[in-house]
Amino acid sequence: MLSAGAVGLALALDAAVAEPPTTVHPVAWFGHTVGPLDRDWPAPRLVGLLGALALPLTAAAVVWGGVTVATGVEPLAGAAVAGLALFVTTSLRRLLSAARDVSEASERDLATAREDLRALAGRDATDLSAGAVRSAAVESAAENLADGLVAPLAAFALGAQFSLAVGAAAAVWVKAINTMDSMLGYHSKPVGWGPARLDDAVMWLPARASALLLAVAAAAPTALRRATRWVGSVPSPNSGWPMGTLAAALDVRLEKPGVYVLNPDAGLPTVDDARAAVRVVAVAGVLAYATTAAVVLLPEVR
Repeated sequence: MLSAGAVGLALALDAAVAEPPTTVHPVAWFGHTVGPLDRDWPAPRLVGLLGALALPLTAAAVVWGGVTVATGVEPLAGAAVAGLALFVTTSLRRLLSAARDVSEASERDLATAREDLRALAGRDATDLSAGAVRSAAVESAAENLADGLVAPLAAFALGAQFSLAVGAAAAVWVKAINTMDSMLGYHSKPVGWGPARLDDAVMWLPARASALLLAVAAAAPTALRRATRWVGSVPSPNSGWPMGTLAAALDVRLEKPGVYVLNPDAGLPTVDDARAAVRVVAVAGVLAYATTAAVVLLPEVR
């Protein structure tokens, strides 16, 4: 029950405040810790791999200790600390708002939409058409559903089978790995090889679970099967699954120019398509929270 309460608190805080300010956001603090790794090293792959192993484990250990101490004082306090940890490692409202804002702006102010897209997608938007901007927003909404919500929730659900503290620590560990990958995991940064490979492994299941949630949320039972036709064109072994499933569910083309095309026979998203995508991702997100709560309650039911 305490674990389910932590999930409920995380959802309530996300709905109420979206995210803490950057200056007090623990993920931003973790990013400052990772920053010094981003330089030339004599053995960059080894340094990156050691950092990817040590830093997320350290962050997880801190949270495990905090939840354990709080639980020892008062079980409800432990649930509150775990809920706060889950809140700062997950994001839904801010993701939906950013995708919605970019999509709406693409129709009335393309320059602003291109600028705002930077908060969602790491690509050059200078020459993107309105449809391509909306495509990037929809792709990012699908991909970040997996990275920013389903992955930490799934880790919490699995870890909570052992204890509340382990669940919170597992969510933090996954978020830390994903943060390191987003900062360092580029071909131009050899130090990012370890974080990128670890993130690929950690995200294998959440990416496919997110695709399933999107298919359910869109009431499109064949979307996941259709997505298998295109996911191989995406360089990432994981992100193509939620993106391809959403492309199939909405029957739109999602494209990163020069890199991949999902559902190539369809057209780029219209504003209405993008609005529908945001709604589907929102429903899938709520389903992710509900599924997590149900999983952590299973031992109680038994």
